[in-house]
Amino acid sequence: MTWLITGGAGFIGAHVVRAMLAAGEHVAVYDDLSTGDRKRVPDEVSFVEGSVLDAELLLTTLADLQVSGIVHLAAKKQVGESVERPLHYYRENVQGLQTLLRAAADAGVQRFLFSSSAAVYGMPDVDLVTENTPCAPVNPYGETKLAGEWLVRAAGRAHGMTTACLRYFNVAGAADDDLADTGVFNLVPMVFEKLTEGGAPVVFGDDYDTEDGTCVRDFIHVEDIASAHLAAARALADREPGSDLTVNIGRGEGVSVREMIALIGEVTGYGAAATPVSAPRRAGDPARVVASAERIRAELGWTARHDARAMVDSAWSGWCRQHPRARR
Repeated sequence: MTWLITGGAGFIGAHVVRAMLAAGEHVAVYDDLSTGDRKRVPDEVSFVEGSVLDAELLLTTLADLQVSGIVHLAAKKQVGESVERPLHYYRENVQGLQTLLRAAADAGVQRFLFSSSAAVYGMPDVDLVTENTPCAPVNPYGETKLAGEWLVRAAGRAHGMTTACLRYFNVAGAADDDLADTGVFNLVPMVFEKLTEGGAPVVFGDDYDTEDGTCVRDFIHVEDIASAHLAAARALADREPGSDLTVNIGRGEGVSVREMIALIGEVTGYGAAATPVSAPRRAGDPARVVASAERIRAELGWTARHDARAMVDSAWSGWCRQHPRARR
């Protein structure tokens, strides 16, 4: 079978492509290159440049490549931008998904994996977030991901597609320097940027009800994200048509923002220069969001292999390649 990976030229998508190729799966990539990089797609992989809003191109692509499974990662994903441009996010993330699902149903696609997010949970007041924790997103990005899950499950039931919704927690790291995250939107690259520019990392809120007063998150290596997609894709072959699998992808271990910044200072050699300064809390930041990884372990036999140090070390290697002035 051929797996079409939408967003396969992006940071996470490119890792999924490499993992599935290495495991012997036949894959193709569909990406509009709005944030992706064509260079991330291996030469031997069929590539189509296009939007998931282009129904005609999607139908042609699914037929021409004989696609029988889709891994849908293409989406807008910046929380702040989603607040400023909610109509854009709903169009790209929800209408785009609806267009893709319509094409998939018409083309007889049998399996569909949806890239979701821990943002669907909002601000859960629990030690470990399970898949049964109520979903209450607090921004348009999280809302589009939750609506996307509803669409995927409904379409799967109606059209006999076996589906999976994979809820990522905080992604970091890189498998290779050429696959490193080029965006500066998440904690690790944000700290790298400050250090490289000679500034101090910023902690948004140091008075949370946590051990050191800063937010606690479940950081997950992008290689582990990719291996979870592979495990889910293969598991769908043995599940009943129309059935759905919804799982968290996390390590089940919390690391505070202050702890992560200290680790970054140690790994990068910046040491005391990585001492953070405090800024006011950001609206919508929960004190603690840590995954329960029990369901994915039970359902797929999957567990994360990389710790926080491996994430920081691999991410820093890629950052230094992109920013020669950074110390290494």
